[in-house]
Parts: sequence; C-alpha cells; structure tokens
Amino acid sequence: MSRILFTGRLLLGTSSKNARYKCFSGLARMMRAVCVDVPGGPENLVLRNVPRPEPKDGEVLIKVHAAALNRADLLQRRGLYPPPPGESGLLGLEVAGTVQSLGPGLKMGWKPDDRVMALLGGGGYAEYVPVREELVMPVPSNVPLREAAAIPEAWLTAFQLLELIAQVKEGEVVMVHAGASGVGTAAVQLARLLGAVPVVTAGSPEKLAVAQELGAAAGFNYKEERFAQGVHDFTGGKGANVILDCIGGSNWEQNVSCLAVDGRWVLYGTMGGRTVEGDLLGKLLSKRGLLLSSLLRSRSLQYKAELVKAFSQRVLPHFSAGSPSLRPVIDSSFSLEDVADAHRHMEANRNMGKIIINVVPQEDEPQGP
Repeated sequence: MSRILFTGRLLLGTSSKNARYKCFSGLARMMRAVCVDVPGGPENLVLRNVPRPEPKDGEVLIKVHAAALNRADLLQRRGLYPPPPGESGLLGLEVAGTVQSLGPGLKMGWKPDDRVMALLGGGGYAEYVPVREELVMPVPSNVPLREAAAIPEAWLTAFQLLELIAQVKEGEVVMVHAGASGVGTAAVQLARLLGAVPVVTAGSPEKLAVAQELGAAAGFNYKEERFAQGVHDFTGGKGANVILDCIGGSNWEQNVSCLAVDGRWVLYGTMGGRTVEGDLLGKLLSKRGLLLSSLLRSRSLQYKAELVKAFSQRVLPHFSAGSPSLRPVIDSSFSLEDVADAHRHMEANRNMGKIIINVVPQEDEPQGP
C-alpha cells in the first residue's frame, strides 16, 4: 500500500477561500490529524501534527481509537460537501474511543476512560475530537471499539430514515438500495427489528449474499436485471411500501415503477445523479407516492440529540450479548497513515459494510467490562 508521510511542517501561502481545509501547527499540545489543504483526490490527504482541541462547555473530549469512512468524506475531500458552520474542517463523521477529559457544565455523567462512540459534524480523522455530550453513546460491552466506530453515522442514518422519515410499519416491504453498504447493512437489520420485510439491490452476487445473510428477503443485481421487475415478482405486483434511495437520478423510473400505491420513496443521496428527465411527477402522482428526502449532518443539535436518545433507548440494547443479533458489518481496516488507500477502496465500490480507520493500533484497544 502507498503511505501518507507524516509531517509537522506548517504550509504557508494558502488562500483564504480554502481556509476550512487547512491544519496549522502551534505551541499547544499536539495531535495527529488528516488534513486536506487543496480539495482533490486521495493523494491530497496529508497526515500531520495540529493543535489538540480542548473540550468546551457541554463537551466531552474523546481519545479516538477508530473512525469510519462515509461517502460524505469523499465529497468533502473533493471540495463538494463543506462542513456545516461551526463544525471542524477535518474529515470524519463517526468515531469510537475513550473519554479523555470533560468540559464544564456536563449533565450526563460521563467519566474519564468510559468507552464511547459519537456522531460528529466533522473532526473524526484525528487522535482527539471534542463532541457535545448529547451526541455521545456508550459502546456495548461486547462490541470492540474498532467495530463501534461503524455504528453512529450509518446506524443513526438508517434508523432516522426508517423510523422518523418513512415511519415503517410492521409487515411492510422496504427496498434498500446499496444493500451491502454501511447504511444498507444497518437498514436491513433495523427493518427486520421493526417487523418489516427488507429487500435489496447491489452490484454483485457477493454483496447480495451479505445482505441476505443479514436478513434481506430478496436481492436484485442491478447490473444484470431490472430490480423493479424483481420487486414486482416478490410482492405479487403490489410493490415496495418504502424505498431507501442513495442513488437518485439514474434509478427514478424503476423506483416509481416498483413503488406501492401510497408508498414512500426516501431519498438520502444522489450517487446516480441529481437530475431526471421524463414524467417523474405524473408517474409518482399516479401512485399517490410520497417523495421524501433527508440529510443528517446538517440537522440541528436538538434533532441529533433526540435521534441519539431514541436510538440509544430502542436499538442500542440489541447489540448486547443475548439480544437479537444486531451487528455492524466491517469490510476492512486501514491505519491512519493509509487513509488515502481507504478512500480509494471506497471510491472503487469494493467495500461490503464499513471501512474502518484505526487511529490506535488494534492490539492496544481497551476491552469492555
């Protein structure tokens, strides 16, 4: 694998419009972090020393043991998805680790060395990250930190889409695009937990097999068949009650075709394009279909806090030993030094489940109680 060189140099002469992508050295206590000085390809990811943050009022400082990749990271690296105002300019939307220190004004009882995982607006590709305490969750005792890093963004996204946006009901058919992705593998398991019937699309027999092992009732290879016909055959012509769609434009005709009457089409990504041509509105109207959309990163702190609370109460206990089996699916792991290779792996669409970045070597990971 190619390696990213560690450097403590301060890069000078940078333009102000790219300021959110810069990392600067200083006299404060330092940490390693992955920086993007110039938007572009994976080769533009640079690992260097930057000042270590301190927790502010209501924040927990997490010593990061592992982070997980999301497609939003690829877009941000290319300059296409800037962080929301006030969030860290570093990449990384989810981490797991241990509590390092506590800011003033905390109310939730976190203690140093607690094993935790967190949803972030940014900043996860680093050795330390400060997080609002409302967005921190305990790591189940039987889940290693390396695996826990794959839970916050993907599972909260899937839970939000199914529970809050689509309001899935027991017995409904839920079609999940990219069924072997991080969100896809979470959505399949959550749909089963909620009493729904998940079916998936994916681009290879291996990916379909992963989804079906997790509980998908059927799977359709979009490269070899029309998934709309597969859904019609599976449902006896009734169609899918809910579609979770991260593809967008290229799938719209098949999505509308296989949507059930009064079905809900939930758009949360546009990997297949942002534009459509044709009679989308007329065909959707004929189904009395609902076209819903959602993003998580740009939501308010209050919304995210309520989502984390609901997920922690309703879903998190099912990761524990003895409960119905929920588990994050891990595709592969890379060291922080090899983060560029991790990005290349995701961009090649080779992953089945989540890609992990180990910030602390796995053998040094603390074990649960």
